[in-house]
Amino acid sequence: MSNTTAPSTAAPAVSAAQDTGARTAEAADVITGARERIDALDARIIGLVQERMAVSEVIQRERLASGGRRVHLSREMEIIEHYSRQLGRPGTVLAMTLLELSRGRV
Repeated sequence: MSNTTAPSTAAPAVSAAQDTGARTAEAADVITGARERIDALDARIIGLVQERMAVSEVIQRERLASGGRRVHLSREMEIIEHYSRQLGRPGTVLAMTLLELSRGRV
């Protein structure tokens, strides 16, 4: 009988500090807490985007039912300008993405 053991196939444990990129346990704790907050904010943002899409669908449905067009370009420009003023160039991209998500679902 041999006393050799088979090599372990389990992955080595990664400490919280390594997982966060932090160099200390204290920094890892701060980063972990902040990441949890970001995850919660992201969940709220996604929920708000979905709510925005639903409201936009109501507007589009009413506009089409009354003989109007699905998209109101001057309103979209107002939205893009608002996001751009508040967030700069990335705000423009964000506004355009939100409009794309909300457009044409009816």
